[in-house]
Amino acid sequence: MNRRTLGQGLEVSEIGLGCMGMSTAYGNPETRDDAQSLATINKALELGVSFFDTADVYGPFVNEELLGRALAGRRDQVELATKFSLASGLADRHVDGRPESVAGYCDGSLARLGTDVIDLYYLHRVDPLVPIEETVGAMGELVAAGKVRHLGLSEVSGETLRRASKVHPITAVQSEYSIWSRTPEQTLLPAAAELGVGFVAYSPLGRGMLTGAITTIDDLPEGDWRRATPRFADENFAINRRIVEAIEEIAVGKGVTPAQLALAWVLSRRDDIVPIPGTTKPARVVENVAATELELTDEELRRIDASIPAGGAVGARYPGERNGYVES
Repeated sequence: MNRRTLGQGLEVSEIGLGCMGMSTAYGNPETRDDAQSLATINKALELGVSFFDTADVYGPFVNEELLGRALAGRRDQVELATKFSLASGLADRHVDGRPESVAGYCDGSLARLGTDVIDLYYLHRVDPLVPIEETVGAMGELVAAGKVRHLGLSEVSGETLRRASKVHPITAVQSEYSIWSRTPEQTLLPAAAELGVGFVAYSPLGRGMLTGAITTIDDLPEGDWRRATPRFADENFAINRRIVEAIEEIAVGKGVTPAQLALAWVLSRRDDIVPIPGTTKPARVVENVAATELELTDEELRRIDASIPAGGAVGARYPGERNGYVES
């Protein structure tokens, strides 16, 4: 497994593993299979994946606990990333970025992960009631205390990143980024390049859509969060499915899977972009890791650009008010 460097010094595996779907959102939460998820994490480690992404809100809490169990005794082999601020138990706030809350959230994550330091600690969403400078200032105190090694921001605009960077160095920003979701190219990726900040691409497979395995909404089990999202709504699904068909055609010609093509595309954008596809299946980890060995020609990249509409997928990424907390 090749390595990539985020920011000014966090070296991670070229591809990571997003762990959210092991505990929440995807699939039926009533049929969660922790044993299979643990096998998936083990397979990732076996293949050289060392960068693992979670958050306190996944579950909530159980995803961090799962990852902590999986990595017990192997902490020195991995880079751990987790997030805070999406409040799960505060009736009056959807996002909590108050400076006085930051240390408590971090201590909770440390305990659940079974570690004394977090490699990359993200602000999951910006609190609209708190200046970013105040939240990042409190996060910087965690670095000074030795509880966190690097700071990150998730779903921010280029302007917010610039403001935050004046308070404390930001190692990485995270946002949804894929062939069909390219909004970060407008302001966030240019700002990150300007400031020397790495980029972590979550949902690089379009929440599973770009794998080609989802051909109708009925392929998603009852209780799956994606059923309520605009991009998977009936009228949008058919349009977005045609994007996938274009990717499938190119993938077939190259002798790879659509997922591998989609991941190779993300990896080709910049050498400090690290995709973190999520899965609960060891076989999918094998498939995803193989994408790091692919090289796309200039002609293939041009064909991908020509095949995908400039605006990418149709429909908002999140339902309702949740879009209001996404800056990028």
